[in-house]
Amino acid sequence: MCIFCKIAAGEIPAAIVFKNDHVTAFNDLNPQAPTHILIIPNRHIESVNEILDDASANAVAECLRAAREIAQQQNLSNGYRLVTNIGKEGGQAVMHLHFHLLAGRRMGWPPG
Repeated sequence: MCIFCKIAAGEIPAAIVFKNDHVTAFNDLNPQAPTHILIIPNRHIESVNEILDDASANAVAECLRAAREIAQQQNLSNGYRLVTNIGKEGGQAVMHLHFHLLAGRRMGWPPG
């Protein structure tokens, strides 16, 4: 079981900001912005490259719904960035699909 699966299962403590039957979201331990929240599906999906069926596609949709709800709860009306990294060269450090919700400062472009 990966570290994010353990966080979703409540086996490892985290600063949870949102949780439902499908998604867990928690503050990143190494924030890259004043607000940096990781949003994960509770079921293990390695990355968007593994979106092969309706259940995994629905898990992604639930993450996006959670991002919107978290942004509303956190009053991020000035905007936020939602990022997912895919694979090691794409910057994915934990091989469990996750979205970074970044806010609280102006985001630069290009991001890499």
